[in-house]
Amino acid sequence: MPGHFWNKLSLLVLALLCSFNVYAAPKDHFKVAWSIYAGWMPWDYAASSGIMKKWADKYGIKVEIVQINDYVESINQYTAGAFDGCVMTNMDALTIPAAGGVDSTALIVGDFSNGNDGIVLKGKAKKLADIKGQKVNLVELSVSHYLLARGLEKVGLKEKAITVVNTSDADMVATFGSSAVTAAVTWNPLLAEIAAQPNTSKVFDSSEIPGEIIDLMVVNTETLKANPTFGKALVGAWYEIMALMQQGDTTALTAMAKAAATDLAGYQAQLATTKMFYNPADAVAFTDSADLPKTMRLVSQFSFDHGLLGSGAKSADAVGMAFTGGKLTGTKTNVKLRFDSSYMKLAADGKL
Repeated sequence: MPGHFWNKLSLLVLALLCSFNVYAAPKDHFKVAWSIYAGWMPWDYAASSGIMKKWADKYGIKVEIVQINDYVESINQYTAGAFDGCVMTNMDALTIPAAGGVDSTALIVGDFSNGNDGIVLKGKAKKLADIKGQKVNLVELSVSHYLLARGLEKVGLKEKAITVVNTSDADMVATFGSSAVTAAVTWNPLLAEIAAQPNTSKVFDSSEIPGEIIDLMVVNTETLKANPTFGKALVGAWYEIMALMQQGDTTALTAMAKAAATDLAGYQAQLATTKMFYNPADAVAFTDSADLPKTMRLVSQFSFDHGLLGSGAKSADAVGMAFTGGKLTGTKTNVKLRFDSSYMKLAADGKL
């Protein structure tokens, strides 16, 4: 769960896209992007099982679900307008599309990482404080970077105590196999592969900061406003699959495991460290809680401190965020990230 670098050209392109308001027209064909992660495997099953098609047909639309192997690239493509929706974490939703000027809505709050993101050290290092002075491989400016910063804070270290080595998620496992690499921060299933290597210790994980690394289905706000059936179809398909997972449906779970390049036991182990919101009412309660704005303030401060809110950002409040009940944080004239529980509430109330 990942990072990015913006250049002036990409920002100009995004500004032009937004100025032409290319997203706002009603339409009947939509594309959403997903990448491999324990909490996002249901999207693969939604496509392969026909469940997504069933819900799209119900609303007279077509929803194409596309796997992108590079997580950050998937978000960049969404931000550039190639997709109407994309899976991403709360931090990346803020720092890539929202900070890039694309008004985005967290349509589905699927889970939060409860051990699925972690820090692994090699050799004699057995506790997080041992990371001092090491080079740390991670996807720079990502939630892995955020996890590292929060962990360092808890053991009284600052980021200058280590050296970050930017590493693509696609290369993470192979890179950690090198004798020159001694520390890594990543997410499952990569984390499980790395932690299983000999002479390694997982010294910190997201269970120590519960509810801070949140996994979302994010959609373009203007597209959603113009096409509410798009939101209803996505949410309907998602919670049909959540019900199957909660019931322990082995057909669905085995298909997800295979798509994640593991077996059923391996996938269930990943789910054990993921706080899935199988029940839409639980997702609504989490989204509507007073804790979410507080969490996003932590995230926006980290993002500002690392230059992720744009070159013109003068504070952590540069990008406004909207929450349930009309609550706003940040700049009220620049609200670009919205946590909207209304579609999940429709699912909870059986009104889809």
